[in-house]
Amino acid sequence: MKAIVLAGTRGIGKSVANALTEICDEVVAPGRSILDTSDLANVKDFAKGNPLADVLVLNTGGPPAMPFDSITEEDWVKYFNQLFLSFMLLLKEIKINDNGYVFLISSFNIKEPADNLILSNSYRIASWSVLKSLSKRDLKRNVTYLNIAPGPTQTDRLKELAQKDGKTLEEAAAHLATNRISDPDEIGKFVKSIVEHKIKAINGVSINFDMGLSNSIL
Repeated sequence: MKAIVLAGTRGIGKSVANALTEICDEVVAPGRSILDTSDLANVKDFAKGNPLADVLVLNTGGPPAMPFDSITEEDWVKYFNQLFLSFMLLLKEIKINDNGYVFLISSFNIKEPADNLILSNSYRIASWSVLKSLSKRDLKRNVTYLNIAPGPTQTDRLKELAQKDGKTLEEAAAHLATNRISDPDEIGKFVKSIVEHKIKAINGVSINFDMGLSNSIL
């Protein structure tokens, strides 16, 4: 079994890649120096070198937090490529084998958008919308599509967002109702369990990993 985990050298991607190495024959987990999803030529070259997979984990770093009026046209184009178009190209060029899995790592903010994460929210929602449609298309091939929507998780991105607010991760955690930040290894264990146990009844759904912080019931 072959798995591809984008941004697989840090944060959630690394946790997922490490977990999948326990059950997959091959795990390709490129970091940004190998696969920069904002560089479409790089994305196409990567897809040519990896035309088949049993598990594909679509994951990439998020854009900086900024209010709508501060977002430039260049920002919209850059993150359109990084968060959306690159994923669409990979989905077209990498064939997912029958009985395979596609996971999107997004954010719990796609259900309750934060006003300073507009770039991230808009393109991640768009990506999940396409994957939801593909989950219907690929029912007969038994390919499963799942959206994993993390809340505050111990990653470099969360550290950067906290620092922008003048906080450490510990201080940021203290402001949460949970008084803690989620461990990315929990997501890795979940992905591994779904694949290892051939869970197929859960398909075309979004699963929050937010410790119960969201107010959404769907």
